[in-house]
Amino acid sequence: MKSERFQKLVEANPDNELFRFSLGQALMEEKQEAPAIEAFDQCLAKKPDWMVASIFKGRCLLTLKQNDEAKAELQKALQLAIDQHHEDPEVEVRKLLSTL
Repeated sequence: MKSERFQKLVEANPDNELFRFSLGQALMEEKQEAPAIEAFDQCLAKKPDWMVASIFKGRCLLTLKQNDEAKAELQKALQLAIDQHHEDPEVEVRKLLSTL
């Protein structure tokens, strides 16, 4: 599984947030949202303005039906998208928020 490959990379390079982000993505793809959230949380702890990590965390929370937490995370992601002038992610996040 893809996540196993990235887990090994994270273990060998625990300070590499790109490996950790890739681990989160792989876990999402494998429908393992809870551990994916943990990976994204660690990314966001190092880089709080990481918009895509915030969006992916919000998506995981939505999948887990943790709507209040998802709404808070997606509102944060929306503000990051606006502040960073990323129009497509802004549209995506607004659509996700409209489902809540």
